Amino acid sequence: MKSDYAKYLLEETKKDYSLIAEDYARTRAFIPEDIKALGEYSLEGERVLDSGCANGRLFGVLEVKKVDYYGIDISERLIDIAKKNYPRAKFQVADALNLPFPNNFFDKIYSISVLHNVPSRELRLRYLKEARRILRPEGLLIIRVWDFWKRKAAPKLLIKYSFLKIIAGFARYITFGAIKKSQLDFKDVFVPWKTSEGKILIQRYFHCFTKKELEKLTKEAGLKIKKSWRAGDDPRTNIYLIAEK
Repeated sequence: MKSDYAKYLLEETKKDYSLIAEDYARTRAFIPEDIKALGEYSLEGERVLDSGCANGRLFGVLEVKKVDYYGIDISERLIDIAKKNYPRAKFQVADALNLPFPNNFFDKIYSISVLHNVPSRELRLRYLKEARRILRPEGLLIIRVWDFWKRKAAPKLLIKYSFLKIIAGFARYITFGAIKKSQLDFKDVFVPWKTSEGKILIQRYFHCFTKKELEKLTKEAGLKIKKSWRAGDDPRTNIYLIAEK
């Protein structure tokens, strides 16, 4: 993916999540069991970053552990919601590709359903390297991404956007919108966010990770993989990875 298109998608992602912030937060008001389980990796007194915290629900898991919690997100509206939900936590608007923290600052970093929204392999690698920079030696990065390959909607979306990529050379036969979408990399898709009436409000960018790909990228960022696995049932099927600095 060209860097200018990746930057464009980042800006669109920022605007999109602010646009759907209230509805997104409402649909994530509950805390699923897998997030509760991931919370067990944090210990009392540790400094923890929730990278891409959205409405801040991870704080609801970690608060009882008495960690020094920080939550960041690119969406100002989602941060406002998080602050309202959990006024005792430290939330701020920040870019995960340029984090406002010094080297070796956190004991643990959580990346829950974030990395698959980062466009281009280059920026995903940058995201992981930035996380590594602010982790203390032997600190852990806890990652969860969607496992599209086990979700019902995946095959149709992957075929659609792979087809657009393949016919990009015949751009005169497709619409301008399709030409833009053909700039995606293979395994990239747009997933519609619909209103309660079924109207498509936005198209969210996603990269369809495989477990092997996530492992390879994590290693390239200089992190050591402690554990990785796939789990869950449609529609909540995910890939998990625990990496150490």
